[in-house]
Amino acid sequence: MKRDSLARARQWLGPRTTHAADWPLDVLRLAKGTTTVSVVLPARNEENTVGKIVSVIRRDLADVVDEILVVDSRSTDSTAAVAAKAGARVVHQDDVLPDMPYMSGKGEALWKGLAASTGDLVVFIDADLRNFGAHFVTGLLGPLLTDPSVHYVKAAYDRPLGDKRGEGGRVTELLARPMLNLFWPELAGFVQPLGGEYAGRRETLERVPFVTEYGVETALLIDLLGLVGLDAMAQVDLGSREHSHQSTTALGRMAGQIMLTAWSRLEREGRIVASEPPASLLMQFSAEREVTVTDVAVAERPPLASVLDSLMEEGAA
Repeated sequence: MKRDSLARARQWLGPRTTHAADWPLDVLRLAKGTTTVSVVLPARNEENTVGKIVSVIRRDLADVVDEILVVDSRSTDSTAAVAAKAGARVVHQDDVLPDMPYMSGKGEALWKGLAASTGDLVVFIDADLRNFGAHFVTGLLGPLLTDPSVHYVKAAYDRPLGDKRGEGGRVTELLARPMLNLFWPELAGFVQPLGGEYAGRRETLERVPFVTEYGVETALLIDLLGLVGLDAMAQVDLGSREHSHQSTTALGRMAGQIMLTAWSRLEREGRIVASEPPASLLMQFSAEREVTVTDVAVAERPPLASVLDSLMEEGAA
């Protein structure tokens, strides 16, 4: 069964993998029609990069992108001011659906961005990219604008670590890829399952939960596989992605969040039955053998559509 699923992933790779160069701007202009597009950037302390990203989108993609939204995720620097000066609409994470329970992390910022944006298609771009180009957006939009059967598009790229090609994405290679091959081999064809650049149809994204913290990308892949199926998902090679790299200790915490996210999906699918939940405390050691303990538990926001429906019902009551 799993061997068949892996073969299915290999078959999917050809027809559902394209390159950014396959989607020139002229093609997207013709295909856009009345479809509206939002680009959402979750940003926490990214004053050095967010302005350039916004400026490039405004300069090069005015005919395609209808809205640039930066979600300020409790920054302590001038991220919000820089983004606004560059021309983005800036919302503060906690000002969106403020009556919802307090949560934190990247997934929370993405979910709030989905709620605050308006486009029929939503493109998520990390705000720490150092080599951002307009092709990051046009590549992700190409399959969605030209093929109504595609609901979700994930970026693929090389992730260098310094001057070493292919050495970035350490959590991907050491955890996420083996885990997906073991339990969801249909998803094995995604080159960068944890990458932060992807796009989808609003009506689809609003039907899946968003896990907080760094479990969000893993959960989206698994949940969308169950919702729309592999053939409704695609990936686009964007070349290379350069960004700031986290410490090994931070990557360990990220890995813990991803493992707990996968565990929750296995339980939800009825594939594991546990007598007790997994522990969420992670003990780590510094080079001097100092001990730190971090809670890497993840929570999740419900599908946005269910929240909006509840708010409409309350308003009508």
